[in-house]
Amino acid sequence: MPIQPAGAKDVVGTITIEDQYKQGLQDLGGFSHCILLYHFHESPDTTPLEVEPFLDSEQRGIFATRAPVRPNRIGLSVVEIEAIRESELTVRGIDVVDRTPLLDIKPFVPAFDVPVDVETGWLDASGSTVQATESDERFQ
Repeated sequence: MPIQPAGAKDVVGTITIEDQYKQGLQDLGGFSHCILLYHFHESPDTTPLEVEPFLDSEQRGIFATRAPVRPNRIGLSVVEIEAIRESELTVRGIDVVDRTPLLDIKPFVPAFDVPVDVETGWLDASGSTVQATESDERFQ
């Protein structure tokens, strides 16, 4: 499994929305991308506050990583919207385990979601290979 949507650019997935929420998909089709918030249901219940992230070989504070083991077990992915049909949302670039419980969907709006002049901390020095890095067993 890719570790971030950037490494899953060609992975297509389908999200099935419960009938009681499908009306909420109205107008989402006008956006090219959306943000998925989901529950890391397969992550362990206990969370170390330092982890060795996929893109590094040093221990880092959990809040300075995108590791799937988190105190709140909430994940986030920005994905491309391929299609919306009835209660199904088809997306591209998804890096989520099958049957992961979805908590929310939000439209991706660059003016809101892409700050300028950002710094990426330890990732700058890591020589990040997120496009080619896949999940391993370290967070299971």
